[in-house]
Amino acid sequence: MTVPTPFRDSDLSVDLPALRRHVEFLIDSGVVRGNGMLLAGGAAGDFSTMTFEERVKVAETVVETAAGRVSVAMGAQTTSTLELVRLAQAAEAAGVDLIQVSPPFYFSHTSDDFYEHVLAAANNSSVGIILYNTFWTSVDISNQLLERCAEIDNVICLKWSCPDMGNMEFEQAITKFADRFLIIDNQMRFIVSHMLGAGGIEMHPCNFMPDWGVRLWHLLEDQQYLEAQRELVRVGMPFMELWQEIEHWTSGDGYLDKLCMELMGLGSSRCRPPTRDIRTMYRDKAAAMLRSIGALPEVPATRRDDTWSGADVP
Repeated sequence: MTVPTPFRDSDLSVDLPALRRHVEFLIDSGVVRGNGMLLAGGAAGDFSTMTFEERVKVAETVVETAAGRVSVAMGAQTTSTLELVRLAQAAEAAGVDLIQVSPPFYFSHTSDDFYEHVLAAANNSSVGIILYNTFWTSVDISNQLLERCAEIDNVICLKWSCPDMGNMEFEQAITKFADRFLIIDNQMRFIVSHMLGAGGIEMHPCNFMPDWGVRLWHLLEDQQYLEAQRELVRVGMPFMELWQEIEHWTSGDGYLDKLCMELMGLGSSRCRPPTRDIRTMYRDKAAAMLRSIGALPEVPATRRDDTWSGADVP
């Protein structure tokens, strides 16, 4: 799961004490080695708005706080192969288990460009590598490219969040490579992907309902697929519907996680700009969504000037 990076409202500097508290909350709630992994400085962790030094410090803080109780990955997406090598080396020095690497963005890079990008990280560090196939980068990771990357020992995981043409591209990748990579489903096809051999899932509600995420994973492992699908519809669908609405107002990642964390009484913040602060505009809708999925208690009606209404949103 991706850990949002908290910032101080006063100057948007990284709030490391708040980050430590959130990591402790996740671990205390059951996200531990064997059923979970924490991704520090991923997309929902605002990697794109942080300096190199901030990204490394965030990863170091998560590793130190986790203290071996849960696996830790570090977001290493970058447009520069030289910076990727530095990130990989810093991650290794910090004790990070894996780095997450996606095809570079901005320029229309080729598959060969990305292969050499990954190879440079592998040749200059021993840290494990997650290949992240996602839709905001320059090139899709094809099965042919995966076959080449499978020859790189450091490449351990494949994370997938990429729309397809209806030709079951994701299912093809799982079927062909589940024996080689630990495959992480980041597009909510959890039932089918787990049946085919995927070994991990990514769900944003785990940041404010980690016990629910652990339960969902155990349902999948126990092959209780019908109940798992019901839980996805009950919790995942309302969350993603609100996220989809917010995407029309601002863009980025992690903003709804953070708002829900705040409403649940957890330390949180806005995302750094250019992602706009959603907290004022979407507080009421987020609270209503949390109540609908059982994360917040229903608010009893209160009497106001001879009119019954719901209590204020927290």
